[in-house]
Amino acid sequence: MADMNEKKGMDMTQGSPFQRIVVFTIPMILGNIFQQLYNVGDTKVVSYFLNEHAFAAVGTTAVVSNTLVFLINGFTQGFGILTAAAFGMKDIKRIRRNVAGSALQTTCITALLTIFAFLTARSVLVLLQTPDELLMQAESYIRIIFMGMPFTALYNLTANQLRSLGDSKVPLYCLMVSIGLNLLLDILFVGYLFHSIEGAAYATVASQCVCSFSCFIYGTMRYREYLPEKEDFHIVASEFRELFLTGLSMGLMGCIVNIGSIILQSGINGLGADILAAHTAGRRILDIQMTLVYTFGITMTTYVSQNFGAGRIDRIKSGVRTALGIVTAMSVFLICFSMLFARPLVMWVASTKNNLIIDNAAMYCRVGAWFFPALGPLFVLRCSLQGMGHKAAPLFSSILELCVKIASVAFMVPVLGYFGVALTEPFSWVLMTALLTIGYVIAMRKSRPVEEGGSSGDGPDLFRKDKKND
Repeated sequence: MADMNEKKGMDMTQGSPFQRIVVFTIPMILGNIFQQLYNVGDTKVVSYFLNEHAFAAVGTTAVVSNTLVFLINGFTQGFGILTAAAFGMKDIKRIRRNVAGSALQTTCITALLTIFAFLTARSVLVLLQTPDELLMQAESYIRIIFMGMPFTALYNLTANQLRSLGDSKVPLYCLMVSIGLNLLLDILFVGYLFHSIEGAAYATVASQCVCSFSCFIYGTMRYREYLPEKEDFHIVASEFRELFLTGLSMGLMGCIVNIGSIILQSGINGLGADILAAHTAGRRILDIQMTLVYTFGITMTTYVSQNFGAGRIDRIKSGVRTALGIVTAMSVFLICFSMLFARPLVMWVASTKNNLIIDNAAMYCRVGAWFFPALGPLFVLRCSLQGMGHKAAPLFSSILELCVKIASVAFMVPVLGYFGVALTEPFSWVLMTALLTIGYVIAMRKSRPVEEGGSSGDGPDLFRKDKKND
């Protein structure tokens, strides 16, 4: 087995689970909050310098671009699971092979998805019933965003590989620089050069370029010992297949969720431009709050993967209990926050005094917040199962969410209007959490430490120690 005495990153197989989880999560929370604040700032600049229609046009493209982003990010997160398991095993050779395979697959997947998305952008927006007065602006904006997807993919690949090694700080630093640059370019491009939402799109692509290359360059300089060598790019069929299947399961999960969001968006678009603007503002605010609980789930992917690779099932159980306690306490705080501040935040984000927009956006935020006690455990359990290599329960939970959104567009939205939209995701959270709880209990009963010959039930064979590679 390769020597890892000089190992960098955070070893999450040792020390207090609470301390490891919190220390690892804080930089990611900050990064995600900065990202969400950028999203708010981006739409704020558009609403301030342009008008409500431009604001709504940016909002209607979000679910489309997010589907592509989440699919690519899902693949790279899946690749990172196997790297984290190899890190827990203290196997440098396997880490290098995983990094090489991840880079090859990310390149191919991103190229295919970007070309397809660019060619079908208008058709998708028409299919979503984007209002005619918003269609041209939305199409121009999203085509430019798609041009920047290779930079997004490079950042996600690098960031997820670094996190699998226990380093959540470098992605944060790069993201902070990118967000600051993005906001400056937003003001310059939208307010003074382009005077259109195309300026916001160009600002986003430029900042993504800086973010991705800065993260990649720093990561390769800092973690040279984990960089693949020429022989590591030789494809080992079993490992390459397992990388693809693990990435695909994560990518499909994110894609299925966003396909559901696209279907739900079509129902929202049919409610008119004012409701679309309300949803854009409400979603921006809710996303920031969701980040606080979602990030602990992402932490559990790395925490569980490393400990599963090391055969520490006891630490997995204690870590999951710790994370569940944290997200539950955080959910109570977020409920209180939404009750008090949803309305003034909507007024600021949307730059409007239109009561139809304000009332509906605030309602959306408050309804969602009341269901955060179900959302936090959903993220923790789903990511923990993924960290152990379980694909079935997380994927079925995403399919369940898709079914709920389809049913909502067909039955709830026509009857309840935008209130039906506000209830849709919270209802799916409750059902998904129940399913994942059952899946987690079953997984824990089946799991045994790796050194005893155990596996994760339906987890990948690559989580097991391979003596011939030692």
